[in-house]
This record gives sequence, C-alpha cells and structure tokens, in this order.
Amino acid sequence: MAKIIIGAGLVFLLLTWWAVIDISKKNFGSTAAKAIWGFTALVPFLGPVVYFAIGYRRGKTIQGKSPESTSLNKTDG
Repeated sequence: MAKIIIGAGLVFLLLTWWAVIDISKKNFGSTAAKAIWGFTALVPFLGPVVYFAIGYRRGKTIQGKSPESTSLNKTDG
C-alpha cells in the first residue's frame, strides 16, 4: 500500500513540475493570468490536472528572437 501512495505522489510531483515549467514558457496575455495558472498548478493533486485540462491550450508559446532574425529585419537607411 505504501508503494502505491509513494508512486502516486511521485507522479503528481512530476506533473506539478511539468506544469510549472510549461507555464513559465508560455504567454497567457497578462502577468496576472500567468500567476493564477502558476498558483493553480501548485494546488496539490488537483492543480496540475486542472491546468492540463483547461489552461494548457490557453497559453501561447513564447518564441524568442535570435540575433540573426533581428539583424535581417533592420533597414539600413
């Protein structure tokens, strides 16, 4: 019985980490929305499930600009 409880706890710990890392990489439109999803993901057991069921698709992946792409967009006048 103890192995089942430890295993379930480990699964939810990994889901929580995955959710927090995913939230840090996405843009939710505002800092407040990002913070709310972050706190939601930290709620034990239920938080990551709610995030992956609802919030995962709401955030947009932040795409960083490379130095090459910014230099190509500059106009030499």
